[in-house]
Amino acid sequence: MHKQTKIFAKRVIDFMHTAKVCVEVGTFCETAISRMVETGAKACVVVDGHGKLAGILRQQDILSKVVFKVAPQALIDSVMDDRVQTMRADEYLYHAIGRMRRYGVSELVVVDTAMKPVGMVYLQDAVEIAATDLMQQIDRLSGEGDVESLRGVKAAQVDLAHDMFEDHQPASIVQQLLTHINKDIYSRIIHDNVCHMEAEGWGRPPVDFCAIVMGSAGRGENYLFPDQDNGFILQDYPDEDHNKVDEYFRELASRMCRDLDEVGFPYCTGYVMATNPLWRKSISQWRQQVGLWGKKRNSIALRLADIFFDFQPVYGQTSLADELRYTLVDAVKKNHFFLQEMYSLQADHTVGINIFGRLGLEETGDNAGLFDVKYRATLPLVEAVRLLSLKSGIESTGTLERVERLHKARKVSDTEQEYLVFSFNFLTKILLKRQIEAFKSNAPVTRFVDPKTLSRQEKETLLRALRHVEAFRKRLKAEVTGDVF
Repeated sequence: MHKQTKIFAKRVIDFMHTAKVCVEVGTFCETAISRMVETGAKACVVVDGHGKLAGILRQQDILSKVVFKVAPQALIDSVMDDRVQTMRADEYLYHAIGRMRRYGVSELVVVDTAMKPVGMVYLQDAVEIAATDLMQQIDRLSGEGDVESLRGVKAAQVDLAHDMFEDHQPASIVQQLLTHINKDIYSRIIHDNVCHMEAEGWGRPPVDFCAIVMGSAGRGENYLFPDQDNGFILQDYPDEDHNKVDEYFRELASRMCRDLDEVGFPYCTGYVMATNPLWRKSISQWRQQVGLWGKKRNSIALRLADIFFDFQPVYGQTSLADELRYTLVDAVKKNHFFLQEMYSLQADHTVGINIFGRLGLEETGDNAGLFDVKYRATLPLVEAVRLLSLKSGIESTGTLERVERLHKARKVSDTEQEYLVFSFNFLTKILLKRQIEAFKSNAPVTRFVDPKTLSRQEKETLLRALRHVEAFRKRLKAEVTGDVF
């Protein structure tokens, strides 16, 4: 049966409607209701004098609060519901459906970053799009923020990814959805712990902050069960407040990382987590750190910078992340020698083709005879595209988006774009599908693939993709280092 999993790749903006009636606070109920009758609107959106969302008046509100209870000239402020469920236009539709079902409302108001309404999403319309047999799955993926329910969300991810492949969805779309769900889990865990700490007497966060994720999460390219790569960007604060501020965020980081581990995000073995002071800094300290990374010439500094480059916000004051992204890109694109050093650091991340033109398999250890898809295929591609993007001043972090931006900037040819997109899609698909199969058969979920499980066509396609990546890296080497050999 067709599972219609395309619903999970759709975003709110694809299905939102313009609000038929929108009035300011201070409007007479009689006026608002008349306009609702004229337009057949199910709800009336209410905004303040600055155009920001203030509340909503639904048809059921008219029956329960207005008819025979208040005068026609009563102000809409007195009967509207100011506890409105909202979403952003770029969020996934499945999340909107889950939220409406969870809170028992029939609509959401779509708002922009300034909390100004830009549209409406109605539950009935959305549900008609989604298959009935997916409702349970949507509910699982829209669980509350407690650790136990979020474990269920992680488990549901695997089933969803499997269904999406069965429905012939591209691997990149599956990865984006997995990443979105993982970021949502981050956000819920942080919010839950902020609330718990306030209830325990810690108070609210002493300064604004932004939680960020790095690596595959920052690129929107998660596989199953990624480990933790996270950090905090804090708003600047006086030196005399350091002990109080640091104590709070050290505690928050500890709780966040503990809960993430319990849900299914293993602790980072390299300690790239907000519990480490290196990844928990004020915005000014982060700017200084970026500057130092650009000046130092040791491999440790380069590796730390490489981990950091793909960061994205998941919670809090996202403008802090935007500000730091601008600082990073501006600093790196002007530092050609730093880019040369970065390429040298990555030079040993060679594509997995041996001297005979065959797959380069692991020779020793538990994974002998297996092919390392991450370190011998996707990583060399991701690093090469990232380096050229940084050199070109491109702020995007997703690999495919970077390729598209590079193509528009004429930094890659039509042929290179086609080959890079093909290679990325195939490599991510082959690894993600094998991970899903391993999970469902209770086998270890790893980055390795057994060539014996690949069809002849898959092996040939894999080699072709690797050759494309190798050719692009050679071209990048000439451009960054000037060395054509």
